[in-house]
Amino acid sequence: MKILILTNNDVGLYKFRGELIQELLKRHKVIISLPYGELVEPLKKQGCQFINTPIDRRGKNPILDFKLFLTYRKILKEESPDFIITYTIKPNIYCGYLSGILKIPYIVNVTGLGSVFERGGILKRIIIRMYKRALKNARAVFFENEENRQIFISEEIVRENIAIRLMGAGVNTEKYVLTEYPQGKKIKFLYMGRVMAEKGVNELFEAMKRLIKDGIDCELDIIGTFEENYKEEVKRYELDGWLHYHGYQKDVRPYIEKCHCIVLPSWHEGMSNTNLEGASSGRPVITSCVSGCKESVINGKTGFIFEKKNKNDLYRVMREFIFLSYEKKKEMGVEGRKYMQKVFDRKKVIERTLLYIKTNY
Repeated sequence: MKILILTNNDVGLYKFRGELIQELLKRHKVIISLPYGELVEPLKKQGCQFINTPIDRRGKNPILDFKLFLTYRKILKEESPDFIITYTIKPNIYCGYLSGILKIPYIVNVTGLGSVFERGGILKRIIIRMYKRALKNARAVFFENEENRQIFISEEIVRENIAIRLMGAGVNTEKYVLTEYPQGKKIKFLYMGRVMAEKGVNELFEAMKRLIKDGIDCELDIIGTFEENYKEEVKRYELDGWLHYHGYQKDVRPYIEKCHCIVLPSWHEGMSNTNLEGASSGRPVITSCVSGCKESVINGKTGFIFEKKNKNDLYRVMREFIFLSYEKKKEMGVEGRKYMQKVFDRKKVIERTLLYIKTNY
């Protein structure tokens, strides 16, 4: 069987779906369509055929989007795949619509609702209408959290019987192994993600400044790219001595190993992979009380959950964590690891995905 996978970036496909692709390649030909990035090369080495498909991920230019639609139509007609799997909003909508017209079986993955659903308004209504058309003939629609699933059902975008909740992409517990909890009096927090307001970085910076003002010996490491103009602010905090910016990192495990706690104050997520990776490595997680984040934490046992967009509540839980005993922090990490193995192991997610592909082809 020839399977075509379409998404908007190489990082997410390789890091979070790589194991699924490996399983598919054992029995099927796999073609991937996405913008070129350096992580395309290892996917090609695994055996994938690659089609370079530029996408303006966050753009709203109708001319560029129509060109993308035409590009997808050309790809589908030339490749004539037997089955299609899509990730992220533009591939989901445009390829979903085309797959229905061309009568190609397809599965859609809703990896998050994004800022459009957060802000509402006319654009949200347009996206809902487009999604309704695109998912009309889908064999299955996978969601990473229950809230996203219920929104699509309540908006009558998708039928309940094909709306399937997975535990995100899961986490590779064999790659993100339990590591020794670090010693040292200085508490090291780690943020992994794009540096932008919707990831809660403003609240995180304010909470950190209060902790430093309290005279607490702590620091923050940041791994990720700048999506918005935070460079000067980050440089200022680096000069103050409590923030260390490391940019994008291919392998985050050395940074997780050195930290005492993962912090993600995001406003919305599909399912936070960084929380899963940190917890699987035996690190407590502090995260916001939103779907896609809160599922990764057992509050008070494997970390702490705080109110979204609330810098004071974030400060409160970070301070509470700091003053826990070393043994309690370590215990939280161990319990988080157990929770990941029980609920979020990627092997379970892959098994379920393969079952739906087999059933719906």
